[in-house]
Amino acid sequence: MLLDTFGRQAVDLRVSLTDRCNLRCTYCMPEEGLQWLAKPELLTDEEIVRLVSLAVRELGVREVRFTGGEPLLRPGLVGIVEACARLEPRPELSLTTNGIGLARTAAALRAAGLDRVNVSLDTLDPDVFHTLTRRRRHQDVLDGLAAAEAAGLAPVKLNAVLMRGVNDHEAADLLAWCLEHGYELRFIEQMPLDAQHGWDRSSMVTAGEILDLLRARFALTPEPSASRGAAPAERWLVDGGPGRVGVIASVTRPFCRACDRTRLTADGQVRNCLFATGETDLRTALRSGADDAELAALWRAAMWGKKAGAGIDDPEFHQPDRPMSAIGG
Repeated sequence: MLLDTFGRQAVDLRVSLTDRCNLRCTYCMPEEGLQWLAKPELLTDEEIVRLVSLAVRELGVREVRFTGGEPLLRPGLVGIVEACARLEPRPELSLTTNGIGLARTAAALRAAGLDRVNVSLDTLDPDVFHTLTRRRRHQDVLDGLAAAEAAGLAPVKLNAVLMRGVNDHEAADLLAWCLEHGYELRFIEQMPLDAQHGWDRSSMVTAGEILDLLRARFALTPEPSASRGAAPAERWLVDGGPGRVGVIASVTRPFCRACDRTRLTADGQVRNCLFATGETDLRTALRSGADDAELAALWRAAMWGKKAGAGIDDPEFHQPDRPMSAIGG
């Protein structure tokens, strides 16, 4: 098992497959992009499968989510999913994506064994999409969402970040659109994980504000807290159900006490927290011939030292050097 000193067990593994992305979201990276990892630094497909297999067989991981950057840019993605779907015990397999390219890959990913997807979409307006992402690919995302639904990658979840004065007026419209299409919407507070280190809490649209915007049009009933478990989203029934909406309040309502995640970066580093400032290098050990027992020991030690919380509200909080695109969502 992957335990820490506070008794939490990590059963949810987030695997970043690449730090590259084909969007340039203003809350994530500069317009010119970033210095990407060189190919030799990235784990190979076989190395990823070996480490996921170790996590599932020996360390108690039950859920695996592939992230990026943008994971659809990984050439071997379908093969990685297929190999992980053959593991025993079989983990739940999901993918977080910006949706670009999903229209042509959704069916293959489902056939390979992927269970569901989370797609990022912050706006219904193509012009606002261009303002936020610096790319004109809005229709590609809509096509990807439809393809995921058609392929059976359900429930299709949609992740949205509201930016003050940019798209915060769309909160209720986004929810209405998701209810119409059968997608489960989750709003995420903007987190201090941008490459520019320009995050400012005062400009962040908080969970409380998001709920006020939604309640102006919808009746929201909290789901029982017991149904949340270790999930990061607080969820509400909309107008009595069955539609739901979630809010992930990583900043104003942190859920560290129930966190069950461990993270593997595209270059083979274990991170025990999204906001960790340190990492444990599995890639070097793996390439130096470490056996599974040695790799498992390194991983367990990395998780054992996990802090009680991310500490965003602490005056001494320091934003991680790596941005979200290099950590994995």
